[in-house]
Amino acid sequence: MLEYILQFLAIYAICLFKFIGGPLLGNAADYSIFEIVLVTVSGMMTSVVVFTFLGEWIKTNWTIKIRKNKRKFTPKTRKIIQVWQKFGAAGVAAITPLVLTPIGGTILLTSFGVKRRKIFTYMLLSSICWAFVLGMSINQIMKIPFLKQLLG
Repeated sequence: MLEYILQFLAIYAICLFKFIGGPLLGNAADYSIFEIVLVTVSGMMTSVVVFTFLGEWIKTNWTIKIRKNKRKFTPKTRKIIQVWQKFGAAGVAAITPLVLTPIGGTILLTSFGVKRRKIFTYMLLSSICWAFVLGMSINQIMKIPFLKQLLG
C-alpha cells in the first residue's frame, strides 16, 4: 500500500509540471483509466490553483529583462495572441495540456486578465477531457502486440 501511495505521489508531482506524464506513467504503472484521470487532473489542477493565486505576484515581481530592447512580438507570442483572439480563454485552456505546461497556461490566462473562476472551470474541463483521451489512447496503443513486445 505504501508503494502504491509513493508511486501515485511521484506521478502526481510530475503532473504538476507536465501533463502528459500522468497518462504515460499511469499506464506504465498499470493504473485503471479512473486512476490515470485522477492523478493527472489533480496534478494539473494543483498547479492551476497555486499559480492562479500567485499569478499576479509573479507577473509583477518576476519581470526579467534579458536585454534592453526586447521585441514585444515574437513568432511564439504572435501565435498565442492569435489563439487568444480566435478562441479566448477556453481555447488557451484547451491547448494547455498539449502545447503549454499547466503552469504556463495558467500564467498566460492570468496575464490576460481572465477571472479566477473561469480559469478554474476551463482548465478543469480541459484537463478531464485530455486526461481521459490521452489515457485511453495510450492504453489502446500499448495493447498493440508489436509495441507490447518491444517495450516489454
